[in-house]
Amino acid sequence: MMKPASSLAPGAGKPEQIATVLEKEIRSGLLGFGDRLQSENELVQRFSVSRNTVRKGLEELSNRGLITTKVGIGSFVTFDGKTVDDAIGWSRALANAGANVTTRTLRLEVMEDPGLAAMLGVESPAFIAVDRVRTSASDGHAISIERSRLPLSPELEEVPLKGLREGSLHETLRGAGLVPDHGEEWADIEMLSAQDAAILNCPTGTPFLRTRRLTRASDGRLIEYVTSLLNPAHFALHLEF
Repeated sequence: MMKPASSLAPGAGKPEQIATVLEKEIRSGLLGFGDRLQSENELVQRFSVSRNTVRKGLEELSNRGLITTKVGIGSFVTFDGKTVDDAIGWSRALANAGANVTTRTLRLEVMEDPGLAAMLGVESPAFIAVDRVRTSASDGHAISIERSRLPLSPELEEVPLKGLREGSLHETLRGAGLVPDHGEEWADIEMLSAQDAAILNCPTGTPFLRTRRLTRASDGRLIEYVTSLLNPAHFALHLEF
């Protein structure tokens, strides 16, 4: 449950103050043995500080012997059994995983989506839509469709006119100073609609792996929300725990 915002006193070390607030909650019984603390994102919002400050506060709490940390569960998309490191950009990551693909841009324009803006918690409904389809360079069979939505901002306002930097969304974002720091990802199965099936040259209703990925900058600013439809003949999720 989200706790109310907590104010930190000026002048004192913020990590130590965060640790002290959480220590009081633990010692008072508000947080019991084995209970999970709020997530880093929730603590960032609660204390109005950076993720780095929250992490230092949790480290201090650990040093006081009040919490233990565990290595988080990690999930990774694989292509033909090889991990896809999308931190270097999807095209390069697929190439490094051994994929020989052709990429075609379906859409690059400004759009408005009030529903998406509300879901993502951003004020403006204006986004840059970047839709791309990838197919095998050898025989043309379907690899993926990716639909990226970028909040329209001064750093990106010329992208629909000038195109992607070096044809890469990854390079475009970094060239604008927008570097992903953290995010969330969801995965499920989606049956291809008639429209997507036509684009991918697959039968309508073919099951594809769908991932939805949200990335933010270190200050919590939304950078990208992308929905990808991935051919399960190539793609899978690998889980480490």
